[in-house]
Amino acid sequence: MALINAETKLCDVILHEPSVIPVINRFGIILGVGDKSIRTVCEEKNLDCEFFVTILNTFINEDYFPENRLKSFCATQIVDYLTQTNTYYEQFQIPNIERHFNFLINQSDSENNNLELMKQFFDELKKELLSRIENDKNCWFPSIKVAAETLHGEYYGEKFQPDTEENDSLEEKLDDLKSLFVIHLKGEYDLNLCHGVIFAIYSLEKDIKQHNRIRNRILRPIADGMLEACRNKSFK
Repeated sequence: MALINAETKLCDVILHEPSVIPVINRFGIILGVGDKSIRTVCEEKNLDCEFFVTILNTFINEDYFPENRLKSFCATQIVDYLTQTNTYYEQFQIPNIERHFNFLINQSDSENNNLELMKQFFDELKKELLSRIENDKNCWFPSIKVAAETLHGEYYGEKFQPDTEENDSLEEKLDDLKSLFVIHLKGEYDLNLCHGVIFAIYSLEKDIKQHNRIRNRILRPIADGMLEACRNKSFK
């Protein structure tokens, strides 16, 4: 899809790319948007239109990543968005995959398939994701907000980050789980439920990739710079 702007009708974006529905939900927008422009919807919801458009473009177009533009938004604004994203994983996406997975196992022939082993793999992945969310909620995000209050809006730049990024284990495990379904699934199983699980896993993987780009390339260097500035301030 071509890049969207503030004058684009939000309904056109949703109809062309339904995967943005959970993203707009994080901003408090639900279906039934009419034919209003994004600008109008944001004004009605008291949202930062530029931030909203930037997030949508980042999610829809994998080659689009306005690093400098995202860095112009305040750290707490990014934290609030990522918090809503974590809530979506925790309360909706993970339970949805789990529910479909359990239905798939219950409705399939357990005598000659390996779905139980694949479910165990998913449970380990779920445990890691929920642990990361818990750390964000209780440690990392609160420390960023405290730093922002301490600095009173002062900007200290980003702490240098190496060009090479470590592979994210969650992304790798989600890719491995897809491969297990595509390559190693055995026995008889309910096709519709199987498709539901695969598509739900794919949706989570895409979401986490975009989440990690904002988290690691934008928020982390800014947050590290802020936290270092706070430490330096405390020693003066």
